[in-house]
Amino acid sequence: MRGVLIRRAAVIAALAVVIVSAQPAGTFDVRTFGAKGDGRTLDTEAINEAIDAAHRAGGGTVRFPAGTYLSTSIHLQSNVGLFIDHGASIVAADVAAGPYDEPETNPLDMYQDFGHSHWHNALMWGDGVDNVSISGPGLIHGKGLVRNHNDQTPRGSGDKAISLKNSRNVVIRDVSILHGGWFAILATGVDNLTIDNIKIDTNRDGIDVDSCRNVRISNATVNSPFDDGICLKSSYGVGSVRATENVTITNCQVSGYDEGTLLDGTFKRTVTYNRGTTGRVKFGTESNGGFKNITISNCVFDYSRGLAIESVDGGVIEDVAITNLTMRDIVNAPMFVRLGNRARGPNHPPPGAIRRVRISNVIASNVDSRHGVLISGIPGHPVEDLSLSDVRIAYRGGGTAADAALEPPEKETDYPEPDMFGNIPAYGLYARHVAGLSARDVHFTLDQPDARPALRLDDVGGADLDHLVVPPRTAGSLFVLRHVRDFLLRNSPGIPDTKRASVDRESF
Repeated sequence: MRGVLIRRAAVIAALAVVIVSAQPAGTFDVRTFGAKGDGRTLDTEAINEAIDAAHRAGGGTVRFPAGTYLSTSIHLQSNVGLFIDHGASIVAADVAAGPYDEPETNPLDMYQDFGHSHWHNALMWGDGVDNVSISGPGLIHGKGLVRNHNDQTPRGSGDKAISLKNSRNVVIRDVSILHGGWFAILATGVDNLTIDNIKIDTNRDGIDVDSCRNVRISNATVNSPFDDGICLKSSYGVGSVRATENVTITNCQVSGYDEGTLLDGTFKRTVTYNRGTTGRVKFGTESNGGFKNITISNCVFDYSRGLAIESVDGGVIEDVAITNLTMRDIVNAPMFVRLGNRARGPNHPPPGAIRRVRISNVIASNVDSRHGVLISGIPGHPVEDLSLSDVRIAYRGGGTAADAALEPPEKETDYPEPDMFGNIPAYGLYARHVAGLSARDVHFTLDQPDARPALRLDDVGGADLDHLVVPPRTAGSLFVLRHVRDFLLRNSPGIPDTKRASVDRESF
Protein backbone atom coordinates (compact mmCIF):
# COMPACT_ATOMS: atom_id res chain seq x y z
CA MET A 1 0.00 0.00 0.00
CA ARG A 2 2.82 2.39 0.85
CA GLY A 3 4.32 1.80 -2.61
CA VAL A 4 0.98 2.59 -4.27
CA LEU A 5 0.73 5.86 -2.38
CA ILE A 6 4.26 6.83 -3.37
CA ARG A 7 3.55 6.05 -7.04
CA ARG A 8 0.28 8.04 -6.85
CA ALA A 9 2.10 11.04 -5.35
CA ALA A 10 4.70 10.85 -8.10
CA VAL A 11 1.99 10.81 -10.77
CA ILE A 12 0.30 13.87 -9.21
CA ALA A 13 3.62 15.72 -9.08
CA ALA A 14 4.31 14.85 -12.69
CA LEU A 15 0.86 16.08 -13.74
CA ALA A 16 1.49 19.36 -11.91
CA VAL A 17 4.70 19.79 -13.86
CA VAL A 18 2.83 19.11 -17.10
CA ILE A 19 0.10 21.62 -16.19
CA VAL A 20 2.62 24.34 -15.35
CA SER A 21 4.70 23.66 -18.46
CA ALA A 22 1.55 23.72 -20.62
CA GLN A 23 0.76 27.26 -19.56
CA PRO A 24 1.93 30.08 -21.82
CA ALA A 25 5.16 31.65 -20.65
CA GLY A 26 4.45 34.37 -18.14
CA THR A 27 1.03 32.97 -17.18
CA PHE A 28 0.35 31.80 -13.64
CA ASP A 29 -2.88 29.83 -13.11
CA VAL A 30 -4.21 30.28 -9.58
CA ARG A 31 -5.32 26.63 -9.51
CA THR A 32 -1.73 25.54 -9.90
CA PHE A 33 -1.03 27.30 -6.61
CA GLY A 34 -3.85 25.55 -4.81
CA ALA A 35 -6.93 27.70 -5.47
CA LYS A 36 -10.08 25.56 -5.52
CA GLY A 37 -12.51 27.94 -7.20
CA ASP A 38 -15.42 26.06 -5.61
CA GLY A 39 -17.06 29.04 -3.91
CA ARG A 40 -16.59 27.46 -0.47
CA THR A 41 -12.84 27.29 0.10
CA LEU A 42 -11.04 30.53 0.96
CA ASP A 43 -8.54 30.95 -1.89
CA THR A 44 -6.79 34.09 -0.64
CA GLU A 45 -3.44 32.45 0.12
CA ALA A 46 -3.24 30.63 -3.21
CA ILE A 47 -4.13 33.78 -5.17
CA ASN A 48 -1.49 35.84 -3.39
CA GLU A 49 1.09 33.11 -3.91
CA ALA A 50 0.39 33.17 -7.64
CA ILE A 51 0.76 36.96 -7.73
CA ASP A 52 3.97 36.77 -5.73
CA ALA A 53 5.39 34.13 -8.09
CA ALA A 54 4.60 36.29 -11.12
CA HIS A 55 6.21 39.30 -9.46
CA ARG A 56 9.36 37.33 -8.57
CA ALA A 57 9.58 36.11 -12.15
CA GLY A 58 9.80 39.71 -13.34
CA GLY A 59 6.14 39.99 -14.25
CA GLY A 60 3.32 38.04 -15.77
CA THR A 61 -0.40 37.36 -15.88
CA VAL A 62 -2.22 35.62 -13.06
CA ARG A 63 -5.15 33.77 -14.59
CA PHE A 64 -8.45 32.85 -13.00
CA PRO A 65 -10.09 30.10 -15.09
CA ALA A 66 -13.82 29.40 -14.77
CA GLY A 67 -14.83 28.96 -11.14
CA THR A 68 -15.83 30.91 -8.05
CA TYR A 69 -12.84 32.11 -6.03
CA LEU A 70 -13.73 33.13 -2.48
CA SER A 71 -11.17 35.56 -1.12
CA THR A 72 -10.30 38.34 1.28
CA SER A 73 -7.49 40.85 0.60
CA ILE A 74 -5.62 40.23 -2.66
CA HIS A 75 -2.29 42.05 -2.90
CA LEU A 76 -1.58 43.61 -6.29
CA GLN A 77 2.10 43.81 -7.21
CA SER A 78 4.12 45.63 -9.86
CA ASN A 79 4.32 44.17 -13.36
CA VAL A 80 1.53 41.70 -12.66
CA GLY A 81 -1.87 41.58 -14.31
CA LEU A 82 -4.93 39.64 -13.20
CA PHE A 83 -7.03 38.03 -15.93
CA ILE A 84 -10.52 36.87 -14.93
CA ASP A 85 -11.75 34.44 -17.56
CA HIS A 86 -15.25 33.66 -18.87
CA GLY A 87 -17.20 31.96 -16.11
CA ALA A 88 -14.78 33.09 -13.41
CA SER A 89 -15.84 35.11 -10.36
CA ILE A 90 -13.73 36.52 -7.55
CA VAL A 91 -16.07 36.79 -4.57
CA ALA A 92 -15.39 38.86 -1.47
CA ALA A 93 -15.78 36.57 1.53
CA ASP A 94 -17.79 37.44 4.59
CA VAL A 95 -15.52 38.75 7.35
CA ALA A 96 -16.38 35.66 9.43
CA ALA A 97 -14.53 33.49 6.88
CA GLY A 98 -11.30 35.39 7.41
CA PRO A 99 -10.39 39.03 8.04
CA TYR A 100 -9.41 41.53 5.38
CA ASP A 101 -6.22 43.52 5.84
CA GLU A 102 -6.50 46.19 8.49
CA PRO A 103 -6.90 49.80 7.33
CA GLU A 104 -3.47 51.38 7.50
CA THR A 105 -2.78 54.26 9.85
CA ASN A 106 -3.49 57.71 8.42
CA PRO A 107 -2.92 60.66 10.78
CA LEU A 108 -4.78 62.93 8.33
CA ASP A 109 -8.03 60.99 8.25
CA MET A 110 -9.99 63.87 9.77
CA TYR A 111 -9.89 65.73 6.45
CA GLN A 112 -11.90 63.20 4.42
CA ASP A 113 -14.26 60.30 4.97
CA PHE A 114 -12.91 57.01 6.34
CA GLY A 115 -13.22 55.37 2.94
CA HIS A 116 -10.95 57.99 1.36
CA SER A 117 -8.37 57.69 4.14
CA HIS A 118 -7.55 53.95 3.94
CA TRP A 119 -6.84 51.55 1.09
CA HIS A 120 -5.63 48.20 2.44
CA ASN A 121 -9.02 47.03 3.74
CA ALA A 122 -10.17 45.99 0.27
CA LEU A 123 -10.78 42.87 -1.78
CA MET A 124 -7.92 43.90 -4.12
CA TRP A 125 -5.41 46.59 -3.26
CA GLY A 126 -2.13 47.98 -4.49
CA ASP A 127 -0.02 50.62 -2.76
CA GLY A 128 2.96 52.04 -4.64
CA VAL A 129 2.64 49.58 -7.54
CA ASP A 130 3.46 50.13 -11.21
CA ASN A 131 2.36 48.42 -14.42
CA VAL A 132 -0.69 46.61 -13.06
CA SER A 133 -3.82 45.43 -14.84
CA ILE A 134 -7.13 43.81 -13.95
CA SER A 135 -8.91 42.52 -17.02
CA GLY A 136 -11.02 39.83 -18.59
CA PRO A 137 -14.74 39.10 -19.09
CA GLY A 138 -15.26 37.65 -15.60
CA LEU A 139 -16.92 39.06 -12.47
CA ILE A 140 -15.68 40.70 -9.29
CA HIS A 141 -18.42 40.25 -6.70
CA GLY A 142 -18.01 42.23 -3.50
CA LYS A 143 -20.55 40.08 -1.71
CA GLY A 144 -18.94 40.28 1.75
CA LEU A 145 -17.89 43.94 1.62
CA VAL A 146 -19.42 46.58 3.88
CA ARG A 147 -20.64 49.93 2.54
CA ASN A 148 -19.33 52.13 5.37
CA HIS A 149 -17.49 52.05 8.69
CA ASN A 150 -18.91 52.88 12.09
CA ASP A 151 -18.82 51.58 15.66
CA GLN A 152 -20.87 48.53 14.67
CA THR A 153 -18.70 47.49 11.71
CA PRO A 154 -17.03 44.12 12.47
CA ARG A 155 -13.26 44.20 12.93
CA GLY A 156 -11.46 43.00 9.81
CA SER A 157 -14.15 44.09 7.34
CA GLY A 158 -13.34 45.12 3.79
CA ASP A 159 -15.12 48.04 2.13
CA LYS A 160 -13.73 48.34 -1.43
CA ALA A 161 -13.58 46.01 -4.42
CA ILE A 162 -10.47 47.55 -6.03
CA SER A 163 -8.27 50.06 -4.20
CA LEU A 164 -5.11 51.71 -5.53
CA LYS A 165 -2.84 54.30 -3.94
CA ASN A 166 0.27 56.16 -5.19
CA SER A 167 0.65 53.98 -8.27
CA ARG A 168 1.38 54.32 -11.98
CA ASN A 169 0.41 52.74 -15.28
CA VAL A 170 -2.75 50.93 -14.24
CA VAL A 171 -5.32 49.37 -16.58
CA ILE A 172 -8.75 48.05 -15.58
CA ARG A 173 -10.58 46.66 -18.58
CA ASP A 174 -13.57 44.48 -19.53
CA VAL A 175 -14.44 43.23 -16.05
CA SER A 176 -17.82 43.49 -14.33
CA ILE A 177 -18.18 44.47 -10.68
CA LEU A 178 -21.24 43.66 -8.59
CA HIS A 179 -21.90 45.07 -5.10
CA GLY A 180 -18.57 46.85 -4.76
CA GLY A 181 -18.89 48.19 -1.19
CA TRP A 182 -18.03 51.79 -0.34
CA PHE A 183 -16.14 52.04 -3.64
CA ALA A 184 -16.18 49.59 -6.52
CA ILE A 185 -12.97 51.29 -7.73
CA LEU A 186 -10.99 53.79 -5.65
CA ALA A 187 -7.84 55.22 -7.23
CA THR A 188 -5.92 57.79 -5.17
CA GLY A 189 -2.69 59.36 -6.37
CA VAL A 190 -2.64 57.10 -9.44
CA ASP A 191 -1.05 58.44 -12.63
CA ASN A 192 -1.61 57.02 -16.10
CA LEU A 193 -4.86 55.24 -15.25
CA THR A 194 -7.02 53.59 -17.92
CA ILE A 195 -10.51 52.26 -17.16
CA ASP A 196 -12.24 50.87 -20.23
CA ASN A 197 -15.25 48.76 -21.19
CA ILE A 198 -16.29 47.82 -17.67
CA LYS A 199 -19.72 47.34 -16.08
CA ILE A 200 -20.37 48.24 -12.45
CA ASP A 201 -23.61 47.52 -10.57
CA THR A 202 -23.04 48.55 -6.99
CA ASN A 203 -24.36 49.67 -3.62
CA ARG A 204 -22.33 52.89 -3.24
CA ASP A 205 -19.80 54.76 -5.41
CA GLY A 206 -18.83 53.23 -8.73
CA ILE A 207 -15.53 54.83 -9.81
CA ASP A 208 -13.74 57.40 -7.64
CA VAL A 209 -10.64 59.05 -9.11
CA ASP A 210 -8.88 61.03 -6.39
CA SER A 211 -5.78 63.22 -6.86
CA CYS A 212 -4.87 61.40 -10.08
CA ARG A 213 -3.25 62.57 -13.31
CA ASN A 214 -3.57 61.40 -16.90
CA VAL A 215 -6.77 59.39 -16.54
CA ARG A 216 -8.88 57.86 -19.30
CA ILE A 217 -12.33 56.46 -18.47
CA SER A 218 -14.18 55.16 -21.50
CA ASN A 219 -17.05 52.85 -22.42
CA ALA A 220 -17.98 52.34 -18.77
CA THR A 221 -21.53 51.55 -17.63
CA VAL A 222 -22.05 52.35 -13.96
CA ASN A 223 -25.25 51.73 -12.01
CA SER A 224 -25.08 53.15 -8.48
CA PRO A 225 -28.49 54.01 -7.06
CA PHE A 226 -27.24 54.92 -3.58
CA ASP A 227 -24.21 57.06 -4.47
CA ASP A 228 -22.23 58.59 -7.31
CA GLY A 229 -21.45 56.71 -10.51
CA ILE A 230 -18.23 58.32 -11.82
CA CYS A 231 -16.76 60.77 -9.34
CA LEU A 232 -13.65 62.93 -9.47
CA LYS A 233 -12.14 63.81 -6.08
CA SER A 234 -9.06 65.62 -4.81
CA SER A 235 -8.93 64.87 -1.11
CA TYR A 236 -6.14 65.30 1.43
CA GLY A 237 -5.93 61.54 1.84
CA VAL A 238 -2.33 61.18 0.64
CA GLY A 239 -1.16 64.05 2.85
CA SER A 240 -0.82 66.81 0.27
CA VAL A 241 -2.89 69.04 -1.97
CA ARG A 242 -2.85 67.39 -5.38
CA ALA A 243 -5.15 68.21 -8.28
CA THR A 244 -6.98 65.63 -10.31
CA GLU A 245 -5.98 66.70 -13.81
CA ASN A 246 -5.75 65.67 -17.43
CA VAL A 247 -8.86 63.48 -17.34
CA THR A 248 -11.08 62.26 -20.16
CA ILE A 249 -14.43 60.59 -19.55
CA THR A 250 -16.11 59.44 -22.75
CA ASN A 251 -18.80 57.09 -24.05
CA CYS A 252 -20.04 56.25 -20.55
CA GLN A 253 -23.44 55.60 -19.02
CA VAL A 254 -24.55 56.27 -15.44
CA SER A 255 -27.84 55.28 -13.82
CA GLY A 256 -29.65 54.60 -10.57
CA TYR A 257 -31.67 51.45 -11.22
CA ASP A 258 -32.17 48.95 -8.39
CA GLU A 259 -28.81 47.39 -7.54
CA GLY A 260 -28.13 44.25 -9.54
CA THR A 261 -30.64 45.01 -12.27
CA LEU A 262 -28.10 46.47 -14.66
CA LEU A 263 -26.12 43.25 -14.84
CA ASP A 264 -29.19 41.00 -14.96
CA GLY A 265 -30.77 43.18 -17.66
CA THR A 266 -34.06 43.96 -15.87
CA PHE A 267 -33.31 47.67 -15.15
CA LYS A 268 -35.83 47.86 -12.29
CA ARG A 269 -36.85 51.07 -10.50
CA THR A 270 -38.77 49.74 -7.52
CA VAL A 271 -36.65 51.04 -4.63
CA THR A 272 -37.54 54.47 -3.24
CA TYR A 273 -35.05 56.98 -1.85
CA ASN A 274 -35.49 59.93 0.46
CA ARG A 275 -33.44 62.27 -1.77
CA GLY A 276 -33.86 60.42 -5.05
CA THR A 277 -31.59 57.92 -6.72
CA THR A 278 -28.00 59.04 -7.38
CA GLY A 279 -25.89 57.43 -10.14
CA ARG A 280 -24.42 60.64 -11.61
CA VAL A 281 -21.11 62.10 -12.79
CA LYS A 282 -19.70 64.47 -10.18
CA PHE A 283 -16.65 66.61 -9.36
CA GLY A 284 -16.22 66.62 -5.54
CA THR A 285 -17.24 66.66 -2.79
CA GLU A 286 -13.66 66.20 -1.51
CA SER A 287 -11.94 68.99 -3.43
CA ASN A 288 -8.80 70.20 -1.64
CA GLY A 289 -6.59 69.96 -4.71
CA GLY A 290 -9.14 70.90 -7.34
CA PHE A 291 -9.73 69.64 -10.89
CA LYS A 292 -7.95 70.88 -13.98
CA ASN A 293 -8.00 70.11 -17.68
CA ILE A 294 -11.03 67.80 -17.71
CA THR A 295 -13.13 66.69 -20.70
CA ILE A 296 -16.38 64.73 -20.56
CA SER A 297 -18.14 63.69 -23.76
CA ASN A 298 -20.79 61.38 -25.16
CA CYS A 299 -22.30 60.27 -21.87
CA VAL A 300 -25.78 59.09 -20.90
CA PHE A 301 -27.55 59.79 -17.58
CA ASP A 302 -30.63 57.63 -17.03
CA TYR A 303 -32.81 57.72 -13.90
CA SER A 304 -30.18 59.56 -11.88
CA ARG A 305 -29.18 62.92 -10.50
CA GLY A 306 -27.67 65.42 -12.90
CA LEU A 307 -24.12 66.56 -13.56
CA ALA A 308 -22.50 68.11 -10.45
CA ILE A 309 -19.40 70.32 -10.35
CA GLU A 310 -18.42 71.23 -6.79
CA SER A 311 -15.47 72.93 -5.10
CA VAL A 312 -16.02 73.38 -1.37
CA ASP A 313 -12.62 72.60 0.22
CA GLY A 314 -10.42 75.30 -1.30
CA GLY A 315 -9.54 73.69 -4.63
CA VAL A 316 -9.64 75.29 -8.07
CA ILE A 317 -11.76 73.85 -10.88
CA GLU A 318 -10.65 75.20 -14.23
CA ASP A 319 -10.45 74.38 -17.93
CA VAL A 320 -13.38 71.98 -18.15
CA ALA A 321 -15.13 71.03 -21.39
CA ILE A 322 -18.29 68.92 -21.26
CA THR A 323 -20.25 68.02 -24.39
CA ASN A 324 -22.80 65.61 -25.83
CA LEU A 325 -24.78 64.54 -22.77
CA THR A 326 -28.21 62.98 -22.88
CA MET A 327 -30.28 62.80 -19.71
CA ARG A 328 -33.60 61.17 -18.93
CA ASP A 329 -35.65 60.95 -15.72
CA ILE A 330 -33.40 63.27 -13.71
CA VAL A 331 -34.37 63.56 -10.04
CA ASN A 332 -32.76 66.92 -9.19
CA ALA A 333 -30.82 69.69 -10.98
CA PRO A 334 -29.74 68.59 -14.46
CA MET A 335 -26.62 70.72 -13.92
CA PHE A 336 -25.35 71.87 -10.53
CA VAL A 337 -22.28 74.10 -10.17
CA ARG A 338 -21.35 75.00 -6.61
CA LEU A 339 -18.48 76.99 -5.17
CA GLY A 340 -18.78 76.71 -1.38
CA ASN A 341 -16.74 77.06 1.78
CA ARG A 342 -16.90 73.80 3.72
CA ALA A 343 -13.12 74.20 4.18
CA ARG A 344 -12.41 70.64 5.27
CA GLY A 345 -8.63 70.62 5.21
CA PRO A 346 -5.56 71.73 7.15
CA ASN A 347 -5.87 75.29 8.48
CA HIS A 348 -9.39 75.64 7.06
CA PRO A 349 -8.46 76.63 3.49
CA PRO A 350 -10.15 79.70 1.98
CA PRO A 351 -12.69 79.25 -0.83
CA GLY A 352 -11.24 78.04 -4.11
CA ALA A 353 -12.46 78.94 -7.60
CA ILE A 354 -14.49 77.62 -10.50
CA ARG A 355 -13.62 79.14 -13.87
CA ARG A 356 -13.47 78.45 -17.59
CA VAL A 357 -16.17 75.76 -17.73
CA ARG A 358 -17.91 74.98 -21.04
CA ILE A 359 -21.02 72.77 -21.18
CA SER A 360 -22.57 72.14 -24.59
CA ASN A 361 -24.94 69.86 -26.50
CA VAL A 362 -27.09 68.66 -23.62
CA ILE A 363 -30.52 67.08 -24.07
CA ALA A 364 -32.59 66.22 -20.98
CA SER A 365 -36.17 65.06 -20.54
CA ASN A 366 -38.54 64.36 -17.63
CA VAL A 367 -36.40 66.51 -15.35
CA ASP A 368 -37.51 67.34 -11.82
CA SER A 369 -38.34 71.05 -11.71
CA ARG A 370 -37.55 71.88 -8.10
CA HIS A 371 -34.01 73.13 -8.81
CA GLY A 372 -33.49 73.79 -12.52
CA VAL A 373 -29.97 74.44 -13.76
CA LEU A 374 -28.42 75.69 -10.53
CA ILE A 375 -25.20 77.74 -10.43
CA SER A 376 -24.15 79.23 -7.12
CA GLY A 377 -21.00 80.76 -5.76
CA ILE A 378 -20.85 82.55 -2.40
CA PRO A 379 -20.60 86.27 -1.58
CA GLY A 380 -17.24 87.60 -2.70
CA HIS A 381 -16.34 84.36 -4.49
CA PRO A 382 -18.29 84.05 -7.74
CA VAL A 383 -18.27 81.20 -10.23
CA GLU A 384 -16.35 82.65 -13.19
CA ASP A 385 -16.60 82.34 -16.96
CA LEU A 386 -19.19 79.61 -17.35
CA SER A 387 -20.77 78.88 -20.71
CA LEU A 388 -23.88 76.90 -21.65
CA SER A 389 -24.66 76.27 -25.30
CA ASP A 390 -27.07 74.14 -27.31
CA VAL A 391 -29.03 72.93 -24.29
CA ARG A 392 -32.55 71.40 -24.44
CA ILE A 393 -34.25 70.61 -21.13
CA ALA A 394 -37.82 69.37 -20.73
CA TYR A 395 -38.94 70.05 -17.14
CA ARG A 396 -41.92 68.49 -15.41
CA GLY A 397 -43.14 71.87 -14.14
CA GLY A 398 -45.58 72.34 -11.30
CA GLY A 399 -43.86 75.13 -9.37
CA THR A 400 -46.10 77.48 -7.42
CA ALA A 401 -46.29 81.22 -6.86
CA ALA A 402 -45.02 80.57 -3.32
CA ASP A 403 -41.96 78.88 -4.83
CA ALA A 404 -41.39 81.94 -7.02
CA ALA A 405 -41.20 84.14 -3.92
CA LEU A 406 -38.58 82.02 -2.15
CA GLU A 407 -35.18 83.46 -1.19
CA PRO A 408 -32.69 80.56 -1.12
CA PRO A 409 -30.32 80.66 1.88
CA GLU A 410 -26.59 80.92 1.22
CA LYS A 411 -25.49 77.88 3.29
CA GLU A 412 -21.84 78.59 2.50
CA THR A 413 -20.44 75.79 4.69
CA ASP A 414 -22.99 73.05 4.01
CA TYR A 415 -22.43 69.79 2.17
CA PRO A 416 -23.29 70.57 -1.46
CA GLU A 417 -26.43 69.11 -3.00
CA PRO A 418 -29.06 70.93 -5.07
CA ASP A 419 -31.72 70.33 -2.42
CA MET A 420 -29.61 72.12 0.23
CA PHE A 421 -31.38 75.34 -0.84
CA GLY A 422 -34.89 73.89 -0.91
CA ASN A 423 -37.05 74.65 -3.93
CA ILE A 424 -35.55 77.25 -6.24
CA PRO A 425 -37.49 80.38 -7.35
CA ALA A 426 -36.91 79.72 -11.08
CA TYR A 427 -37.70 76.52 -12.92
CA GLY A 428 -35.16 76.80 -15.76
CA LEU A 429 -31.95 78.51 -14.62
CA TYR A 430 -30.99 80.08 -11.31
CA ALA A 431 -27.56 81.74 -11.10
CA ARG A 432 -26.21 83.50 -8.02
CA HIS A 433 -22.75 84.99 -7.39
CA VAL A 434 -21.49 84.50 -10.94
CA ALA A 435 -19.01 86.58 -12.94
CA GLY A 436 -19.30 85.85 -16.65
CA LEU A 437 -22.30 83.72 -17.67
CA SER A 438 -22.93 82.88 -21.30
CA ALA A 439 -26.05 80.99 -22.45
CA ARG A 440 -26.56 80.42 -26.15
CA ASP A 441 -29.25 78.41 -27.89
CA VAL A 442 -30.81 77.23 -24.63
CA HIS A 443 -34.38 75.85 -24.77
CA PHE A 444 -36.61 75.08 -21.78
CA THR A 445 -40.00 73.37 -22.04
CA LEU A 446 -42.60 72.44 -19.41
CA ASP A 447 -44.71 69.30 -19.20
CA GLN A 448 -47.18 71.19 -16.99
CA PRO A 449 -47.51 74.87 -16.07
CA ASP A 450 -45.06 76.42 -13.62
CA ALA A 451 -45.70 79.70 -11.79
CA ARG A 452 -42.03 80.55 -11.40
CA PRO A 453 -39.95 82.55 -13.88
CA ALA A 454 -37.79 80.65 -16.35
CA LEU A 455 -34.66 82.48 -15.24
CA ARG A 456 -33.48 84.36 -12.18
CA LEU A 457 -30.09 86.01 -11.74
CA ASP A 458 -28.85 87.22 -8.33
CA ASP A 459 -25.51 89.06 -8.06
CA VAL A 460 -24.39 88.24 -11.58
CA GLY A 461 -21.94 90.28 -13.63
CA GLY A 462 -21.61 89.87 -17.38
CA ALA A 463 -24.65 87.79 -18.37
CA ASP A 464 -24.84 87.24 -22.15
CA LEU A 465 -27.99 85.39 -23.27
CA ASP A 466 -28.44 84.65 -26.95
CA HIS A 467 -31.43 82.74 -28.37
CA LEU A 468 -33.02 81.67 -25.10
CA VAL A 469 -36.29 79.89 -25.86
CA VAL A 470 -38.85 79.44 -23.07
CA PRO A 471 -42.62 78.87 -22.95
CA PRO A 472 -44.70 82.08 -23.10
CA ARG A 473 -46.37 83.31 -19.92
CA THR A 474 -49.97 84.32 -19.34
CA ALA A 475 -49.14 85.71 -15.89
CA GLY A 476 -46.02 86.55 -13.92
CA SER A 477 -42.51 87.27 -15.16
CA LEU A 478 -40.28 85.31 -17.49
CA PHE A 479 -37.04 86.73 -16.08
CA VAL A 480 -36.07 88.18 -12.72
CA LEU A 481 -32.83 90.17 -12.28
CA ARG A 482 -31.40 91.27 -8.93
CA HIS A 483 -28.09 93.05 -8.55
CA VAL A 484 -27.07 92.29 -12.12
CA ARG A 485 -24.41 94.12 -14.14
CA ASP A 486 -23.78 94.09 -17.88
CA PHE A 487 -26.86 92.09 -18.87
CA LEU A 488 -27.56 91.34 -22.53
CA LEU A 489 -30.47 89.34 -23.95
CA ARG A 490 -31.00 89.02 -27.68
CA ASN A 491 -32.47 86.88 -30.45
CA SER A 492 -34.98 85.24 -28.10
CA PRO A 493 -38.38 84.50 -29.67
CA GLY A 494 -41.21 86.64 -28.29
CA ILE A 495 -38.89 88.61 -25.99
CA PRO A 496 -37.52 92.05 -26.85
CA ASP A 497 -33.78 92.44 -26.96
CA THR A 498 -32.68 93.82 -23.60
CA LYS A 499 -29.46 95.45 -22.49
CA ARG A 500 -28.78 96.74 -19.00
CA ALA A 501 -25.55 98.18 -17.58
CA SER A 502 -26.76 97.77 -14.04
CA VAL A 503 -29.96 96.43 -12.50
CA ASP A 504 -30.92 96.46 -8.85
CA ARG A 505 -34.29 94.72 -9.27
CA GLU A 506 -36.18 94.16 -12.49
CA SER A 507 -38.67 91.64 -13.84
CA PHE A 508 -39.95 91.25 -17.38
